[in-house]
Amino acid sequence: MGQVSHRPRLVPSRAVMAGLALLIVLGAAAGGAFLITRDPAAGRPAVARTPLADIRNLTAPVSPFPALTPSPSQTGSPASVPARHETAPTPPRLIAIARKPVSQAALSDIAALKDVTDVAVADGGAVRFSAATLNLLAVDPAEFRPWAPKAVAEQPEVWDALARGEFIADSRTAGQYRLQLGGEYEAGAGSRLRVAASAPFGLPGVDGLVAKDVGRTLGLIPGVAVLVHTPSAKAASVGARIKRLLGKGSQIVVIGARDAVRPPVPVAGPSTPAPTVAGGSGTSLVGRPGSYLDLYKLSAQVCPGLSWTVLAAIGQVESGHGRNNGPSSAGALGPMQFMPATWNAYGVDGDGDGKSDIWSPYDAVPSAARYLCANGAGLGGTKLRSAVFRYNHSWDYVDKVLGIAGSYARAYA
Repeated sequence: MGQVSHRPRLVPSRAVMAGLALLIVLGAAAGGAFLITRDPAAGRPAVARTPLADIRNLTAPVSPFPALTPSPSQTGSPASVPARHETAPTPPRLIAIARKPVSQAALSDIAALKDVTDVAVADGGAVRFSAATLNLLAVDPAEFRPWAPKAVAEQPEVWDALARGEFIADSRTAGQYRLQLGGEYEAGAGSRLRVAASAPFGLPGVDGLVAKDVGRTLGLIPGVAVLVHTPSAKAASVGARIKRLLGKGSQIVVIGARDAVRPPVPVAGPSTPAPTVAGGSGTSLVGRPGSYLDLYKLSAQVCPGLSWTVLAAIGQVESGHGRNNGPSSAGALGPMQFMPATWNAYGVDGDGDGKSDIWSPYDAVPSAARYLCANGAGLGGTKLRSAVFRYNHSWDYVDKVLGIAGSYARAYA
């Protein structure tokens, strides 16, 4: 039932290696930063932002259900990726991009600056990813994990996948291009990257992460990105001093408080009550069960006649069971990918914490059951098909969801 994990088949093309070995520049536009490689043939930056298309080797029809309550083995760092820092996980306040690999002496000088509390270095560059150019950082998972937002740092599957050599997309990039979790995409002639997960890293202009050995194969430039911890009030002055140290052409990006991200998965809570049948109120209590499987089963009871497998299928298609919570290119949010206007009408408080949160699976899954029920899903047959169509206006989507639902029914009979 589980996905087979494997390292991506990476065969560097000479053209990709030549292009990426050239100068990387950091440009700031529309509030973000972008790593750009120069095309030696055209002599100008090439930054394509077109939809991705060539998905290869998608996952099996059904995917396993992740835990919602962390097990004891998940409360600390996984053995394969031990955390080396004792500081609390938190994103960097500054990212500095140099024109060439930063020397150890320069790193030491940056670390010695007043108000700099920690420094890390990453490889970086722009890679042609299917029909788009994505900006990637190549990192050591153990070293980078404390630099991620706390909610992301606490997700072992992200760091295990990175250590296996798979691609972790930033949530906004995954939503913008509708990346399929488990899909493999062209990353240069003969090279492919498997999208293992998405996470909100909050790093402007960074579309995703790969491990350092994968980055070397892709041709990313070593040691051109420097991550810096410094107090927020000192960020601008520290950035100016770092720019002087790195020299002409270096770029500094200050990451503001607005870049803070929401946790992708809530913490465990109280025991699970009996679910409330869907009705006109904004409460359909399902509590906080320990896995998505249990959550789907409890939430289905909100809509008598609705199979939990339909909710599970929608959860898999929409977010990979909370692994890719958006926002999508259309603006849908959360593990069940609600549009905000629909959420305002159907969102419920599923865990009894006094609020309906579009990002919380404990609220989003019973809300999906409520929305489906309002459109007749509990009646089955053509009514169910119509209700699923209302969820996403595509008959191909309906066929896909119901096909996956059937697979779940057979797998969990």
